[in-house]
Amino acid sequence: MQSNDTVNFLFIGDIVGKAGRQIVKSLLPKLIDQYKVELVIANGENAAGGFGITERVAEELFSYGIDIITTGNHVWDKKEAIPYIAKESRILRPVNYPEGVPGTGSLLMKTRKNNLVGIINVSGRIFMNILDCPFRITKKEVERIKKETNVILIDFHAEATSEKIAFAIYLDGQVSAIIGTHTHVQTADEKILPKGTAYITDVGMTGPEHSIIGFREDEVIEKFLYQLPKKFDVPARPSILSAVYIEVESSTGLAKKIERLMLSQS
Repeated sequence: MQSNDTVNFLFIGDIVGKAGRQIVKSLLPKLIDQYKVELVIANGENAAGGFGITERVAEELFSYGIDIITTGNHVWDKKEAIPYIAKESRILRPVNYPEGVPGTGSLLMKTRKNNLVGIINVSGRIFMNILDCPFRITKKEVERIKKETNVILIDFHAEATSEKIAFAIYLDGQVSAIIGTHTHVQTADEKILPKGTAYITDVGMTGPEHSIIGFREDEVIEKFLYQLPKKFDVPARPSILSAVYIEVESSTGLAKKIERLMLSQS
């Protein structure tokens, strides 16, 4: 039973390296106060040096006020994360990984105002690793969670805009919000779909503002020029924080508002 009329979420886009973590530390407390946020979700699959996540980095992000960390195709880049993800339910890996993979792809959590919400993390398949069908798997997960709550938010970690839009239309009215992640480029198409689901194709990146999706420009350009293996570094520069704020009606689980945010360090 939901205890409040509206549930207020903040979803922070892909956090890249130390630069991304630092701006979260700087700005998140103010955002929580300003928007009266009761649950903070962030994609953290690039939070450790730009690739993957570790226990130390995850605990750092939790200490800043993030409640749930979602991931994607880089979730296993740091091997030491595997046993941690297996035991830490607040870190999600895509729900459409095969049975037997460590960790979980969804969870139920009480917010700061005691509202029960469901969070699902799922990966797309177009130009990505081929996993189980995100449409069918997520549909089953939604039906299971709806026995407990109507308030459900999904991180759809995918490359192709067509796949993201199709996925959103497929689940419109069945979930509260579908937030696209992965490309690190914020799209300007935030909306509430006809049946009541909040949607954005990609929430964007939280990391160095003057970079190529969070990495040093010269290293990325060299990779494009020569097609040779290249290590990418996250530059220590002023960052942006990309996010969406979402208001959801607790009884129906339908969205009332979605606001796109892109903030710089002052």
